[in-house]
Amino acid sequence: MSDRYLFSVFSKPWKMPLPELAQLVRQMGYDGIEFPVRPGYQVEPENVRKGLPLAARILGDYGVKIASISGPTDEDTFAACAEAGIPFNRVMAYVGDVPYMQREAELIKEYSSLVPILERYQVKLGIQNHCDRFVANAMGLRHLLERLDTRYIYAVWDAAHNALVGEEPELGLDIVWDYLGMVFLKNAFWKRVTGPEAEDVDWRPYWTSARQGLASWPRVAAELKRRNYQGVVCITAEYTDESSVVRLATEDLQYAKKLFLD
Repeated sequence: MSDRYLFSVFSKPWKMPLPELAQLVRQMGYDGIEFPVRPGYQVEPENVRKGLPLAARILGDYGVKIASISGPTDEDTFAACAEAGIPFNRVMAYVGDVPYMQREAELIKEYSSLVPILERYQVKLGIQNHCDRFVANAMGLRHLLERLDTRYIYAVWDAAHNALVGEEPELGLDIVWDYLGMVFLKNAFWKRVTGPEAEDVDWRPYWTSARQGLASWPRVAAELKRRNYQGVVCITAEYTDESSVVRLATEDLQYAKKLFLD
């Protein structure tokens, strides 16, 4: 762990027992994780009050910090975060098939209703940009956050999704800078999945390693260093080649540390 950055990994790919997870995370070189509180994982939503503090203690015994979770936004989850010493719960702002501005108004109402709970437990909610039918870019995040209590609700800026929607990293970071709470690093490019003769062309993200996608990690790191960012840098271990996740997440961490720490 550096003085300025905590490098974490999203542990979504691994449903193994917690001691094994901790050993794997340390073996890959990470100091922390983002921990999914979801059905089928080590802590499920219905037992979060007991399970999450216990998980934090077990992982902590191996030197692994839960830097954030990705889980429900009910009071039990925030109370468990507070007891476990976990500062952040990350969500994505889903728009779906509702008209965008209508859905934005609904999200503002939904997130604003959480502020008394966040204040009670002194935990923060992070909203991540995500391509497709979500709040997808930096300006969308800013427009949402400008209407929320940003003492408790902040931006999680994702470099890959930023690149997939065509934003330059320096511009994206400038737009969300006033509200930035955490940085996500992964990489992807658009891959055509229909043949050249198809009447309707379909493109999907191909999740790849740090050097191979649309997001320039060197430019992201340079801009964050220039702005003196300090905090969590989460490498999300999302790769289309699921057989290579451990290798790629290890290599991407080494690359990120070179960019941020050299």
